Amino acid sequence: MKETKIGGQAVMEGIMMKNEDVYAVAVRKQDQEIVVDVSKCPGSDKNRSMKKLPFLRGVFQFVESLTLGLRALSYSASFFEEEEAQGKSGDFSMGLTVAASIALAIAIFIALPYGLSLLFQKVIPAQWAVTLLEGLFRLLIFVGYVSAISLMPDIKRVYMYHGAEHKCINCIEHGMELNVENVRKSSRLHKRCGTSFLLVVMLISILLFLLIQVPSPVLRFLLRLVLIPVIAGISYEFIRLAGRSDNVLVNAFSAPGLLLQRLTTREPKDDMIEVGIAAVEAVFDWRGHLKERMG
Repeated sequence: MKETKIGGQAVMEGIMMKNEDVYAVAVRKQDQEIVVDVSKCPGSDKNRSMKKLPFLRGVFQFVESLTLGLRALSYSASFFEEEEAQGKSGDFSMGLTVAASIALAIAIFIALPYGLSLLFQKVIPAQWAVTLLEGLFRLLIFVGYVSAISLMPDIKRVYMYHGAEHKCINCIEHGMELNVENVRKSSRLHKRCGTSFLLVVMLISILLFLLIQVPSPVLRFLLRLVLIPVIAGISYEFIRLAGRSDNVLVNAFSAPGLLLQRLTTREPKDDMIEVGIAAVEAVFDWRGHLKERMG
């Protein structure tokens, strides 16, 4: 396997693929036409040097992924609204959406598990045990959320496009020509998936909070907020390593994320694979990749 730098995301009836500083959103419209929009990543010139710094680059990549993901979702949704203009968002409104998304994630996946764990402090004297319980609550909430939305019909289709995204990347990284037949027989699981990244974030946070203990409940909560960039940075470096390594320990730590991807991905239909191929070809010369790296 030869790693590429391609990453992506499923959107409404489509797929976003990113390579270096360029990303493309391919959407299948209601008339079955595939439209592809190619753009340069916002702020890519300013952040290029920061993206090369280990650990710090994980924070920038996380914020960029969230921003691009929301832009791609907005663009894809515009084809299924009465007025396409409703799907367009300016930089200011996009910034507010990103900020609101981060705040909501903090409330659900940090504040809520921490608050629940405090209820058990009177019956569990050991602080490390309370911290471990907090981490378990966080994992249960995350897995429960992923499982619950997977039951929604619209989300099932998004998960099928998510599978198509992974299969396209796996196809070219395993040295095969990018066509429907080869993509169909490729795996829908990938170690660099955003789902795996989020699960690694959960696991790293448990380990880090167990190692760093403070007596004050308020300081413990503030510490969880302050360490978010640190956890994101460590998790990103692991995901990068996992994408190009077959080490036994790395594979073992990647296994839970791959298992969770069985919930967040579905086997796609051929027309969904065609959308994924269109998104890849808009940002990546897979033929050149096969020639240069695969011989």
